[in-house]
Amino acid sequence: MPKRNRKVTIKRIGVISLGKIFGFAYAVLGFIIGIFMSLFVGMFGSSIYPNAGIFSALFGVFAVVVFPIFYGILGFIFGSVFALIYNFIASKFGGLKIETG
Repeated sequence: MPKRNRKVTIKRIGVISLGKIFGFAYAVLGFIIGIFMSLFVGMFGSSIYPNAGIFSALFGVFAVVVFPIFYGILGFIFGSVFALIYNFIASKFGGLKIETG
C-alpha cells in the first residue's frame, strides 16, 4: 500500500525546546570557530606580535573553551526569542504548513 502524503501545520514551537536546540547547534559552531581562531593565532600571532608566545597559547585555550559557552548561551537566547516570535505570528496568521511523506 503506497504511503500517502500528510499535511501538518506547526502551530506552536516549544520555547525552551527550540532554545536548547539552537544553543547546542551554536555551541558546536562556537567550538569550530574557536579551533580555527586558535590555529590562526597560533600560526600568525608571533608574526603580528613578536613576543606573543604565551598569549597565543592562552588565546587558543580561551577560544576553544569560552567560544562554545558564549555561542551556546547566545544560541539559546536567539532560539527562544525566535520561538516566541514564531508563536505570536502563527497565532495571528496560521502556522507553517509542511507535507510529510
